[in-house]
Amino acid sequence: MDLIHFLFFFDNMSLLNEKIKDISLVELLLLFILLFISMGGLKFLNLSFNFNYVYLVIIVYFIFKFRNSFFEFKQDLLEIFSQFSFKSILLIVLLNVFFSYGMLYLSNYLVRIVNLDNNYLGLFFSSMTLNSEILGIMGLLSVVLISPIVEELIFRGVFLNKLRLIVPTIFAVLISSLLFASLHSFGSIISAFVFAICMAILYLKSENILVPIFAHFLNNAIGESLYHLDSSQILFKNDLVVAGMSILAIISFILLLKFIFSNLNNFK
Repeated sequence: MDLIHFLFFFDNMSLLNEKIKDISLVELLLLFILLFISMGGLKFLNLSFNFNYVYLVIIVYFIFKFRNSFFEFKQDLLEIFSQFSFKSILLIVLLNVFFSYGMLYLSNYLVRIVNLDNNYLGLFFSSMTLNSEILGIMGLLSVVLISPIVEELIFRGVFLNKLRLIVPTIFAVLISSLLFASLHSFGSIISAFVFAICMAILYLKSENILVPIFAHFLNNAIGESLYHLDSSQILFKNDLVVAGMSILAIISFILLLKFIFSNLNNFK
């Protein structure tokens, strides 16, 4: 079994998927508007506000919408850990981590060459920049757990499905992925775009939103672990490491492109 066929051996359609497709985009947008109005009100009153609360409210909203779907959720969760599903998810995540981290090493190297401020780089490549200022355990939970849930439900579960109703699936994947990537910082836009396309393919092939959520969780967990292991950025300043990670990034990028084009061509 070659790489492309191995990557997708999902057997079952998600029982939760139809309920996700029924989520009202207008209702979700109204929720966003109310949340941002609330944020503005708190800012006007000089009260502190953590953007994490927005994510938590959105999670509560989805829990309410899926309140009678425990059995479907359980079945979809078990499907993630089937023999081929887990292996394909892990392989895609590792390729994305190599590509993403390699891009950061290369970006950091280029910044050092032209003497730019390192603050231009988004070191939290696996998360949205809005979460990068949150420190401590809550920040880690936000990046590793909360962000993957919210981002996959919104960008793949809602936006992708709604876009598919008005444009061909390939364009829906690209547009939703561009929206996702646009929320990331300078050093991670390209890798975020590639990652988003991979998550969209995982979702479309599995018909199970828990698959990209779990993959996103793994990606962020590995990325955050690597970042904290080198919190002083010693490796970022080692030219041999930069060269090695850049080579790995190129190889991973080639494999990801092969995977993306092989699967996007199958979508109508």
